[in-house]
Amino acid sequence: MQTIAETQMMGGTHRVIRHDSTITQCSMDWAIFIPEGGRPDSVLIYLSGLTCTWENAATKAGAQAAAATHNMAIVFPDTSPRGDNVADSPDYWLGQGAGFYLTATVAPWAPHFAMDRYVTEELPALIAATLGIDSTDMPAMGVTGHSMGGHGALTLAMKHPHLFRSVSAFAPISAATESGWGQNVLPAYLGDDNAAHLEHDAAALMATRGWDGDILVDQGLADSFLDEHLKPHLLAKAAEDTGIPLTLRQHPGYDHSYYFVASFMADHVAFHANRLAA
Repeated sequence: MQTIAETQMMGGTHRVIRHDSTITQCSMDWAIFIPEGGRPDSVLIYLSGLTCTWENAATKAGAQAAAATHNMAIVFPDTSPRGDNVADSPDYWLGQGAGFYLTATVAPWAPHFAMDRYVTEELPALIAATLGIDSTDMPAMGVTGHSMGGHGALTLAMKHPHLFRSVSAFAPISAATESGWGQNVLPAYLGDDNAAHLEHDAAALMATRGWDGDILVDQGLADSFLDEHLKPHLLAKAAEDTGIPLTLRQHPGYDHSYYFVASFMADHVAFHANRLAA
């Protein structure tokens, strides 16, 4: 790993790291905020949305200030593999910047697009190495995210409960198979295998995988993507049907931007800190 930027903030350190990924088979950048003292009590992974890199949330969400008060490290991965040899698309919802936190099985995406495996298999060891600890000594981890990243947080948590002890989301794609984005992206990455599509649908996974805990979701009601792409009512229905405790907070006037995310970030950090300390 190579540290390509480091700066002090909120009493701790914000570090940007570059490494060669064995899973995505390309160079990857990610960032981490390490609170003062360098020994966090917990770790929160923040998954960003379409078109984003690690930088969007790290510079706009205000997560580090909240994390510092809870002695929490926050990790900001990229949203996809990148590079001249990595497949891309002119559509913003497909290709670089749009990894959708899945492993693609269809060309030209299959060689590099495996962001679910990157986050759950490769990134934890990188975090432990950056913190200077053995991977067996990792603090408890939670996962959150925005939009496509909210979809990623929900689906990865339900499929990897051994890794994540808490989960929340901001304006997530709640049911990818019912979303305009998902209906375009899932066949592109996974072909016509409907069963594979459902493995990346948060509402569907509530029934097939479940979640042994509660979930916090915030959604702006002035979000222009609300009806076509996000569909939080489907997540609420699935949670009700399966008995999973879901707090879905819907906010009049709030849109899909980082002004919305920043408004409720401290609540999410506190939510995770409480559950990861249990």
